[in-house]
Amino acid sequence: MPRRGIIKKRKTQPDSAYNSTLISRFINLALKKGKKSVAENVIYNAMEIVKQKTKEDPLKAFEKAVENVRPLLETKSRRVGGATYQVPVEVPGDRSTAVAVRWLLSYARERSGKSMEEKLAAEIIDAVNNRGGAVKKKEDTHKMAEANRAFAHYRW
Repeated sequence: MPRRGIIKKRKTQPDSAYNSTLISRFINLALKKGKKSVAENVIYNAMEIVKQKTKEDPLKAFEKAVENVRPLLETKSRRVGGATYQVPVEVPGDRSTAVAVRWLLSYARERSGKSMEEKLAAEIIDAVNNRGGAVKKKEDTHKMAEANRAFAHYRW
């Protein structure tokens, strides 16, 4: 908690190609060592690959992929007495989107071979079809929350 008042949430400027704040946030998370133009090129090329493979609007496909990966529940550690419990909590909207974008990127990076554009496009297409690593991570997170439903009364 900051000592000098509440920090206001900053608005993300939409990107130039798709005029979408979601793509802009994706670019900002994808960049390495401050190289934003490289990250933009990678993501825009990945969107072109998605457009060629799915024959549909890449922005709509990306939004559907993020929607399919967004977690609704997660677990947070809560210490009660000497024990630590995994307490299931609902995920706020902004956080669930941020987590979904992070998962998409991390599982795209983990894919083998090929360029980053192809790996990212493949992960987005898999997420649209409810497959892939990011969707599996969401399902595992939901299973974990469901398994620890007995500790929901420890919510704070």
